[in-house]
Amino acid sequence: MIVTTDQLFKLAYGKFAIGAYNINNMEQTLGLFKGHVKAQAPFIVQISKGARKYAGVKMLEAMLRSAEEMYPEVIFAVHLDHGDEATCYECIDSGFYSSVMIDASHHPFAENVAITRRVVERAHARGLSVEAELGMLGGVEEDIALDEKHALLTDPDEAAEFVAQSGCDSLAVAIGTSHGAYKFSGKQGLHFDRIAAIQQRLPGVPLVMHGSSSVPAEEVRRINEAGGSLDPAARGVDDDEFARAIPLGVTKVNIDTDGRLVWTRVHREYFRDCPDGFDFRKPGQVLIDEYANFIVHKSRKLQSAGTLPLVREALQPAFRV
Repeated sequence: MIVTTDQLFKLAYGKFAIGAYNINNMEQTLGLFKGHVKAQAPFIVQISKGARKYAGVKMLEAMLRSAEEMYPEVIFAVHLDHGDEATCYECIDSGFYSSVMIDASHHPFAENVAITRRVVERAHARGLSVEAELGMLGGVEEDIALDEKHALLTDPDEAAEFVAQSGCDSLAVAIGTSHGAYKFSGKQGLHFDRIAAIQQRLPGVPLVMHGSSSVPAEEVRRINEAGGSLDPAARGVDDDEFARAIPLGVTKVNIDTDGRLVWTRVHREYFRDCPDGFDFRKPGQVLIDEYANFIVHKSRKLQSAGTLPLVREALQPAFRV
């Protein structure tokens, strides 16, 4: 069942985090839903501009509607990830999305506020919530690229001013994460003092962690042994750190790269071990199951595993309206 992102955030804040996962195809979608049934966790489906271009808007919506029918026990929201102003308006007007993210973080502060404010007014009029971003993450994600040396941590005072002026409902903050598979070299983690300072100035406002994949060394090793050439020194966010971030207001955690690594590992190993194979359904089925296992693991780290019955009970009055 599709619910609003705001409903999930109100239930999760300070208790657990909602995993937000990008989808691009059928196998990912089935693994995502199957995994959350196994984990008994609510979740957010993220659709990026790149996915809308790759699979097509109608196809993505049809896949989600079909998965919703196949797995009627799941509870999830649908979110536009890293949208520009025009794409946000298109998604708001479609009537399909639960929330949108306007990413104007590359603009100066005042312009970021103005763009976000326009999107907020349009979204709130339709009952949708808006995620905005302040600060800049390093790394690469689709058409987003920023060298680590130019990444900027979110300033707590600016964050409070930004939310007050823009009216956004949740805020993506730069707190030590990074986009893409090529993340940290060596030991680096979340800036918990920065998260705490932001929460102090924005009590109750859901904070969002982008670029929160962990880039497991085991996945990288297996991909490389099956013919890949990923940097073995690549590091992501230690997913054991999620537990420390949740009480500090981190309510939504974006995870995309790790899912891509699962896809890559499954297909590289399958075609290495079955060089005469050509039936793409066989590795596809393996991927669905492996992706579901990946979702269960992340749900446990996000402390959302097992919360689905409580979420359903809390939202039941809204379902009857």
